[in-house]
Amino acid sequence: MPLVFPAAPRRHHRSALLFAFAVVLTLTLTGCSSGPGPEPEAADASGPRVIQPGKPGEAAAEVAPDEASVPDSEWNHTDVAFMQMMIPHHAQAIDMAELVPERAGSDVVRRLAERIKAAQGPEILTMAAWLADRGLEVPKVGDDMSDFDHGKHGHHSMTGMLSEAQLERLASARGTEFDRLFLTGMIQHHRGAISMANDASPEVGDVLVSELVADVNASQSAEINRMRDLLAAL
Repeated sequence: MPLVFPAAPRRHHRSALLFAFAVVLTLTLTGCSSGPGPEPEAADASGPRVIQPGKPGEAAAEVAPDEASVPDSEWNHTDVAFMQMMIPHHAQAIDMAELVPERAGSDVVRRLAERIKAAQGPEILTMAAWLADRGLEVPKVGDDMSDFDHGKHGHHSMTGMLSEAQLERLASARGTEFDRLFLTGMIQHHRGAISMANDASPEVGDVLVSELVADVNASQSAEINRMRDLLAAL
């Protein structure tokens, strides 16, 4: 059955396209790749060998092809909550980054925005595919994003999102004022994502979710440090 997405408000057009593309992409994805993991354990070099991934916290190992198996990776509510909430969270960061080319006064801020889009866009696709592959709801055009904040159900919440007033002020600014608002707002946004990752980290069960949680924590912590330096230089 074809996927049909309802029309979205204009101010959310870019995010809506990302959501739609993310869900459509899952029809052709057959798996998700991950970043480099632990070094494999030493093994007998005789005969062909393949890498057998370990469970979270365990090292990979080299094994014979007929000994390889898919590691046990059970997902739980924390995995679902993180993936569902991080999609609209990332989408707002991309919306912010797309304001930069016509408003920023600094080329360094422009390059930072491009890096944010390049990193978080593919992560949205990965998270949407993970949810769809398990028959779980994927945030999409027309959805109320507050429905995906699991905090109101007694679990960890979506934090760091900019308010409509903050987004409107950012969109109306230009030059150095825009740069300052963008960096301040993105630091707030990144801190929220890191908080969500830290909350989820002890409870995640799925290998891919665990890797995404770790990547969000590491990459966005580094970007916060960079943005603080840029703010100080304005």
